[in-house]
Amino acid sequence: MKEVVFLLEEESAKVMLEIVFRRLVPESAGVIPRFLVFEGKQDLEKQLAPKIRGYLNPQARFIILRDQDSGDCQHVKARLSSLCPATHQSRTKVRIACRELEAFYLGDLNAVEKALEIKALGARQRRAKFRNPDAMESPARELERATSYRYQKVSGSRAIAPHLDLDEPRSRSFFHLLQAIREAIQ
Repeated sequence: MKEVVFLLEEESAKVMLEIVFRRLVPESAGVIPRFLVFEGKQDLEKQLAPKIRGYLNPQARFIILRDQDSGDCQHVKARLSSLCPATHQSRTKVRIACRELEAFYLGDLNAVEKALEIKALGARQRRAKFRNPDAMESPARELERATSYRYQKVSGSRAIAPHLDLDEPRSRSFFHLLQAIREAIQ
């Protein structure tokens, strides 16, 4: 049985990925998603190796998703990769949400507009600060402001995910996550 196991630092990532996975992967593909949500970055790093090592399905593929926050993206990715058991390296992909998960949403303000029913929000995508959402210092704060504080992490992720553009995302880190999912199901 083919599985894609997501190891995530927060519930909002799980909520988003449940919807995105169903949109990307048809049921007929026979791939089962599993979501392991940890209690933050430290918990994810602490339990990462034992969870992967203890997973018995040899067909399972693993995708680790963590926010970059203020760390260096390459350093964070290298650290997480180094924590993965060597025997599972070829079946594991580490993906970093540049700064925060909310950068994925800021890269698709049309999706946010539809989900939260905020008129003309999508038109802001042309503004310089929204062209490269991965470069923003605090995407969560920017998204809260842009939505007049209507965005909430879990409910917002649930509402926005069905509307996200999965073919041409503006967020490079979201693009790389989608590529990892597509590769994992092959």
